[in-house]
Amino acid sequence: MLVFLRLALRRLAMLPVMVLGVTLLVFVVLQFSPADPAYNALGDGASEQARQAFAAANGLDDPLPVRYVRFLGDLLHGNLGVTVPPSTPVSDRIATAFPLTLQLTLLGLAIAVVLALALGITGALYRDRWPDQLTRVLSISGVAVPSFWLGIVLIQELALNRSILPTGGYVNPADSVGGWLKTMILPAVSLAIPVAAGLARLVRTSMVAELDRDYVRTATGNGLPRAVVIRGVLRNALVTPLTVLGLRVGYLLSGAVVIETIFDLPGMGKLILEGVTGGDVALVQGTVLTIAVVFLAVNVLVDLLVLLVNPRVRTV
Repeated sequence: MLVFLRLALRRLAMLPVMVLGVTLLVFVVLQFSPADPAYNALGDGASEQARQAFAAANGLDDPLPVRYVRFLGDLLHGNLGVTVPPSTPVSDRIATAFPLTLQLTLLGLAIAVVLALALGITGALYRDRWPDQLTRVLSISGVAVPSFWLGIVLIQELALNRSILPTGGYVNPADSVGGWLKTMILPAVSLAIPVAAGLARLVRTSMVAELDRDYVRTATGNGLPRAVVIRGVLRNALVTPLTVLGLRVGYLLSGAVVIETIFDLPGMGKLILEGVTGGDVALVQGTVLTIAVVFLAVNVLVDLLVLLVNPRVRTV
């Protein structure tokens, strides 16, 4: 337990450093945006004198390091800037949009994990037999399917042709859980299938490698119940899939940008699209930074989960 706590503290201590690096990267990259915050705030018809006065008042012409330090200070106070007129705090827009993106990501992740475990474990237990061959075909097919294309197909087949589910929109779960599930299931499945397919192959490969180890043959030969053996094998085999799962959360978050646009969901994806099309640097900066920080936090959490699940990786 002492080793686990030491390693956990080490990984948690790295999180602020990684977040600082992400803020620097996002800030510097967006400084090369062709959009001018002064003209965005004043309007395209503003004079050059008005633009210069606005830039001087808001420090837009200060050196880059000075602006970055000021940006960090604003972040520490929860200030992500304001959107182009009509001016609204970016943090308020994110607070409204992020819960929907989080719901979509978590639902997609849950579907992906269930499918990956079902396919991967089935393939490993029936190695080289027809269930294994079937799971391989499904996994390869799922990896090759782009989530946005799958979303369009699902809309066409289940929403337009059969009217089973809505084509898009969003219902707050506080108003109707059933309505929320109807609006979220298609986008969540669209996100989950490619992730589930990739994870299923990893689960199968890891399970097969563990099943061939000496301790499994010894336990089986000593008459240990098969269910107990499989449970122990699965725990050891999940180390690699769990590590990759942290990276797949990033895929789910980035994929949600496109999926939310396809299904007309008012989440972070629509905020980024609005910011890019409207030249709103503050809005793009705030949404991208929020997604990046969440991605880092999830990866640290996955690292801790791997340490907890498998003591063999607790090396100092």
